[in-house]
Amino acid sequence: MTAVDTLFAVEPVGSELAAQVDEHGHALTHRILDPAACREIAALYDRPELFRATIDMARHRFGAGQYRYFADPVPEPIAALRASCYPHLLPVARAWAERLGRPAPWPDTLAEWLTMCHAAGQRRPTPILLRYGPGDWNALHRDLYGDLVFPLQVVIGLDEPGVDYTGGEFLMAEQRFRAQSRGTAIALPQGHGLVFTTRDRPIRSARGWSAAPMRHGVSTVRSGLRRTLGLVFHDAA
Repeated sequence: MTAVDTLFAVEPVGSELAAQVDEHGHALTHRILDPAACREIAALYDRPELFRATIDMARHRFGAGQYRYFADPVPEPIAALRASCYPHLLPVARAWAERLGRPAPWPDTLAEWLTMCHAAGQRRPTPILLRYGPGDWNALHRDLYGDLVFPLQVVIGLDEPGVDYTGGEFLMAEQRFRAQSRGTAIALPQGHGLVFTTRDRPIRSARGWSAAPMRHGVSTVRSGLRRTLGLVFHDAA
């Protein structure tokens, strides 16, 4: 079902994709899930027993639409995707921490890292299914959830833009040091992942490296149904 191991190299600049993440703070992967797997994962949304929470975005003024957080234990296909992505993102995370002079507390495996999160009181799973219909959108935000944060996350498209829905571009806004913010809009192909910055990332400045805060969201869906799987690599308090 997945081809995660073909997408990344172990070294942070050892592949084009990892280099793009390092350079831009985001990168679109090759196909991770085939169409059948996308449909299988999207169908999990209609099994409420699998989830710990359902969020109405309009009620909380997050936008419009709905998303659900998986409960523990996270279904095996989702847990496997999350665990297999983590070690490939780890070199970039550690390199960024070094540039910014920050601690790099992340161990070699996701299981070890989640144990650290749980010990710190962040025990609630954060893998998420999102569903948007016509008129739905998601405000620019950051998925932090507690003091322990992994600096990269992944969103995977489960429907095909231009076929299953229109609009609904993935949005990112990066705050540049002493400059206007830079915006990016990406149509997320079905089965492909987008690796992107969780909180901030290092950018070169006249004094060395500085942290550029980044937020993400979704533009208004004009028609159809847009569903995505979100993989955050730290759990929530």
